[in-house]
Amino acid sequence: MFRTWMRFFTPGPVHHRLGLVCQGVGLQYGAVPAVGPRVLDGHVAVVISSGRGWYRTPDGRRTPVSAPALVWLTPGVPHHYGPDPDSGWDEAFVTFTGPDTATYTELGYIEPERPVVPLADAAGPRDVIARIARAARRGNPLLEVETGAAVHELLVALRRARADLAPDGDPVLPALARDACTDMTVADHAARHGMTPAELRTAVRRIAGCSPKDYLIGIRLGRAQELLATTELSVAAVARRVGYDDPAYFSRLFTRRVGMAPVRFRAQQSRAVPDDWNDGLGADGLGADGLGADGLSEDGLSEDGLSGGG
Repeated sequence: MFRTWMRFFTPGPVHHRLGLVCQGVGLQYGAVPAVGPRVLDGHVAVVISSGRGWYRTPDGRRTPVSAPALVWLTPGVPHHYGPDPDSGWDEAFVTFTGPDTATYTELGYIEPERPVVPLADAAGPRDVIARIARAARRGNPLLEVETGAAVHELLVALRRARADLAPDGDPVLPALARDACTDMTVADHAARHGMTPAELRTAVRRIAGCSPKDYLIGIRLGRAQELLATTELSVAAVARRVGYDDPAYFSRLFTRRVGMAPVRFRAQQSRAVPDDWNDGLGADGLGADGLGADGLSEDGLSEDGLSGGG
């Protein structure tokens, strides 16, 4: 015996321009029939929260599936899977498509080459799928936008739930963030963690979806924007604060990455900070919002020379 519930949608062309659209959601449990062999045109995330089963690859290899787990079904890839008859399983699935799937694949959130992904806990992804199921009620005027937004959230929840990753990523990322504005090179960061630069690049790309250099630049420029918005420091002083000795290089980099020059960003985003702003800070230097006395987050650059200018 098995039970099943599912809904399918047909988002219009304007909804596809949102980047991701949800095309269907389903909940099944028990001795669910095997699926396939078949090939799909869209993506499907199948979350197994209890039970066990199998997944057969196009070359005939059989991979065991033990809950909690994620089964990725990707466009154009033949697949065949199902629960063991003696155990059955509890599955929830979401089918989706859109141009943003390419970016999520590049970032490692969707893994076509890894169809079976062990999860540490299926609760987070199942909560998102439950919200999609609730949104799928008949006559919901927000259906396409609400479920499309939830697909983005589901991809994040699945990434966070992966058993091979700590919930907040590898400890190397907080360490990189803490020292991002120092004059350390990427090689220096790697050595501190007992890695080669190549190993550090692999680790950061696997977790954050980018190179160590881009990760560090992102943190530096994020802090630069905070300083420009909340202080009266000159652009040159802000550049030095975030690790750039050459303010002209900093301005060029800022303009390229942020989309506007530092002076224009300040003109648009400047916020006056009251004189008594620090009065609410606790003994650890943090206020209720988790910001330090200088307005910077407490989470604490160079592909060999990222720190200076050029």
